[in-house]
Amino acid sequence: MALYLTEDDVRQVLDMPLAIAAVEDAHRALSEGRAQDLPRQRTRTPKLALHLLQASYTDQAGASVTGFKAYTSSRSGNRFLVHLYDGVTGALLAMISADLLGMIRTGAASGVASRWLANPHAHELALFGTGWQAEGHLAAQLAVLPIAKVSVIGRNAEKRDAFVKRMRQRFPDRLFVSVAPEEAASAVATANVVGTITTSSSPVLETAWVSPGTHINAAGSNALIRRELPEDLIRKACPVVVDTVETALAEAGDLLPLLEKGRLLPRQLIELGDVITRRVPVTFNPDGMSVFESQGLGVQDLAVALNVLARAREQGLGSELPIAFAADAAMR
Repeated sequence: MALYLTEDDVRQVLDMPLAIAAVEDAHRALSEGRAQDLPRQRTRTPKLALHLLQASYTDQAGASVTGFKAYTSSRSGNRFLVHLYDGVTGALLAMISADLLGMIRTGAASGVASRWLANPHAHELALFGTGWQAEGHLAAQLAVLPIAKVSVIGRNAEKRDAFVKRMRQRFPDRLFVSVAPEEAASAVATANVVGTITTSSSPVLETAWVSPGTHINAAGSNALIRRELPEDLIRKACPVVVDTVETALAEAGDLLPLLEKGRLLPRQLIELGDVITRRVPVTFNPDGMSVFESQGLGVQDLAVALNVLARAREQGLGSELPIAFAADAAMR
């Protein structure tokens, strides 16, 4: 029986620990050959863009799925839907509304990166961004690191203060500070981890602000026109870790100018999955600086969706889809 899960269904079963575990295994699967992922494809009309992320994934228990996340973006907003198919029979398993799912998996990816790259004793986070995606990014960092203080940096004071107020209510045991952009240098200087989740077209911080031993998660520059980190910071960082090299070469706005100039080479990029499986040994360097450039992958969506579907079935959530071949395919 194929199911349709609404945003409310997803909200009832998805939490950050589940997403972090699923996303980490998605990257491990890429390194081990249990998964495939294709870079994002885009199709446009004069007023709308359709984005498509395709992948296949087999979890550690042997459950195999394939599918895609499709979403549209326009002035009226974004709409997300994951299509999940059985990896053996091709039967449709589920269609899942994926606004919340995508936000949490995006944050989870940065959480996984921090778990493997950041100072395990990191206690201070500087977060650039005050939108919907920033909430997931923050929750993931708090889930994997002993963060006690969060400096929230954003251009719009009203939105920044509202974000800080919400996060104080959600995480009352952490200290949140609202920081204007002109005061960002001091917040970054004392941070062990920096997160950028913005739509900026120019760098939001300067290399000189960053202290030795800092890890940076850059999650907003998934197009050539977007830029969050300065070029000299990327050149100074070691390692520079990406979701996959293929996706980074297609759309990492922070990296593409350096790659085009030959100041950064594809072979210098390390895939997160290879860090997790230790195919490429990486250890925390208190005198260095690490960067994770997060673009977002379809395999992350599938891994989280597979776990969401399992929990939804356990709790009797979702609506049966009236698609005959979904149920019949496995019988043929």
